[in-house]
Amino acid sequence: MIAVVSHDAGGAEILSSWLLKQKEPYCLVLDGPAKKIFKRKQGDIKVVSLEEAIDSCNWMLCGTSWQSNLERRAIIGCIAAGKKVIAYLDHWVNYLERFQENGILNLPDEIWVGDTYAKEIAKSVFPELPIILVPNPYFHDLKKELLVLNQAPRNLSHKKSILYVCEPIREHALLQYGDERHWGYTEEEALIFFLANLSAFNTEISQIVVRPHPSEETNKYNWAIKKNSINIKIGGDADLFNEIASSDIVVGCSSMAMVIGLLANKRVISSIPPGGMKCSLPHAEIENMQTLIHQNVNQ
Repeated sequence: MIAVVSHDAGGAEILSSWLLKQKEPYCLVLDGPAKKIFKRKQGDIKVVSLEEAIDSCNWMLCGTSWQSNLERRAIIGCIAAGKKVIAYLDHWVNYLERFQENGILNLPDEIWVGDTYAKEIAKSVFPELPIILVPNPYFHDLKKELLVLNQAPRNLSHKKSILYVCEPIREHALLQYGDERHWGYTEEEALIFFLANLSAFNTEISQIVVRPHPSEETNKYNWAIKKNSINIKIGGDADLFNEIASSDIVVGCSSMAMVIGLLANKRVISSIPPGGMKCSLPHAEIENMQTLIHQNVNQ
């Protein structure tokens, strides 16, 4: 039996897609945003305790989280029980920190990654561990959806719709480093910077959809609607990929949703403001809003 352990949204999307293709019996240890994601894909689900999963499984597959120590406790528990445990890395940053608990590094037996970017990074951080490329099953599912969506009639308007994908940057920095501005900016500063420089896009904008991260309160960015005359609405009610597919441009800081935007053949832009650390996503296709502003000024 496989035990699957997940908390954060990014890892949950990957692990739930992977699980749909497996025939081996499994049990689920879920918390946070992962519960909703697994229920959407799996239907009725039964969640067991971590202790029960470790006792009953032959091996374990877990995600990694910054919001929770669930997966780190799962790795520690499997090591103590002599059970094989594999972690799937769903992003391209902070690999070492994902396995630290109370200052102690607890590594799985094996690490899976979804692309060659992640594999090279993981190999450099964990040279002694097996790093296995397991093509991202969530992205595979999205590509199939994209084929269907591309057959739908396209909006031929010259005006562009922008999806702005948010991240809880302050909370992450405070939890990990004890400093809300560890990366030189906050999510609010990034959104303000984006809204103040819309002219850099050199196009008319029909609407902006601000999508909170699954771990954020839905009303966190309501202030943006009140402060701007442009048509802004809060997203998040629809599936992420559908909101991406309905947009022309995807903007964010370093969110995995931006990579999904690339997958959907959208123009993708990082809105990290001046003074902030550069976008951590390794994908060369992602544009930099500071560069766009500079180019616009010099034209």
